[in-house]
Amino acid sequence: MTTFVPEARTGTSLTARAAVRTIDVRKTYGQGESAVHALDGVTVDFLAGQFTAVMGPSGSGKSTLMHVTAGLDTATSGSVLLGDIDLSVLKDKALTALRRDRIGFVFQQFNLIPVLTAQENIELPMHLAGRRADREWLDRIVDVVGLGDRLHHRPSELSGGQQQRVAVARALAGRPEVVFADEPTGNLDSRSGAEVLSFLRRSVDDTAQTIVMVTHDPVAASYADRVVFLADGHVVAELLDPTAERVLDRMKNLES
Repeated sequence: MTTFVPEARTGTSLTARAAVRTIDVRKTYGQGESAVHALDGVTVDFLAGQFTAVMGPSGSGKSTLMHVTAGLDTATSGSVLLGDIDLSVLKDKALTALRRDRIGFVFQQFNLIPVLTAQENIELPMHLAGRRADREWLDRIVDVVGLGDRLHHRPSELSGGQQQRVAVARALAGRPEVVFADEPTGNLDSRSGAEVLSFLRRSVDDTAQTIVMVTHDPVAASYADRVVFLADGHVVAELLDPTAERVLDRMKNLES
């Protein structure tokens, strides 16, 4: 079993504290000869205040890792720690509360409510949780994602890139300990995708947000501080300070 525990770098906002940690996590679908081992003993740390991209060939387990780590699915065995809380021992109600209060999500589909304005969509999770919005924090997030002049527009009045920025702001609004992003630029053109990635990058730099992003795109991965590579359910490599060229070379080696 290979353990990947990255070192924090001096001169940045990164610390050595793991926001999320997996310990010998296994996820198996099916039984017997037809069993599929999507994750096979994954131990990896995702540091607080760091932007980590997770990559790998199709079927490598990268989406499964995100779903298990984010509490959207349960591991067959092993532990997933959010801070000092082991997700594997939580009951459904406690896990739901944890996802609501401590984790943010950004997906390919924007999942915005069509009849609500951008501002109402951003604040919706807090309203549903019965929490009062922190106006100073929301103003800061709106500034980070550049939506100040679009808050009163409905999704149909926004471009794809702007809708995804609303989704990013919604994920950040509750001040989660970690944001999980699953192919967040998958439905965007290259320009809109670059905008969204820049805002994710800025949220790390300006607010010390922790982001874990699954992507197949070397350019998207180049916005991260670190790339973790999976193959056949195992973490097989990592890359610090990635460039699109270095990520592409590493992916070619994994797929060869």
